Amino acid sequence: MTLLTAVRAALGAAAVPEDAEPMRAYMKSALPFWGVKKKARQAALTPVFAAHPVAGRAALEREVRALWFGATHREERYAALDLMRRREHRGLWTPAALPLLEELVVTGAWWDLVDELATKLVRATLGNAPESAETLRRWSRGDDLWLRRAAILAQIGLEDTTDRALLAELIEPAIPSSEFFLRKAIGWALRDLSKVDPDWVRAFVDGHSGLSGLSRREALKHLGPRS
Repeated sequence: MTLLTAVRAALGAAAVPEDAEPMRAYMKSALPFWGVKKKARQAALTPVFAAHPVAGRAALEREVRALWFGATHREERYAALDLMRRREHRGLWTPAALPLLEELVVTGAWWDLVDELATKLVRATLGNAPESAETLRRWSRGDDLWLRRAAILAQIGLEDTTDRALLAELIEPAIPSSEFFLRKAIGWALRDLSKVDPDWVRAFVDGHSGLSGLSRREALKHLGPRS
């Protein structure tokens, strides 16, 4: 039995049909749902992944693509993300993985998939190899909305190790955009950094008058008034 077949069987066994359509409608998904929520999905898939170990980048990419592009239900794409984030694969998130991640961002093209790719896996490539930043610069200047969002969100969670200059470079091309998903990403990234460097975030907001109200509100959400 292939991993895809085993994953599909496990999700089918855990399916809650009455939840499937509400989940699909909430995500505005073209793919149907099995109706398996996150905790139930992880419980169903943990033994599947244990029984189908994947060793090395080539094998992982092959299985991820099978799950992602062979998916008949959206949870099978979530399963691809779950597989990628397993502990034994952490060392694989280097610049060599960025072509795969770029492909998944472009074809995922919605926040539930893209945000996890960005904040967990693309971010990991920055942590493992700072030269990944050049790819993010290219994404930030391109035409694809989801790559631009992923580039901005990829530094969320880096805290004190955040490259402030890089974050500014990734945000600035998106400031003139009226796209909600870019404006929200800008605000979230700045808000996250404000936890450890509020002065830098205030200075960035003050120095960029073109920031949308949404980005500005999100960025300053947890900062009190100036002393």
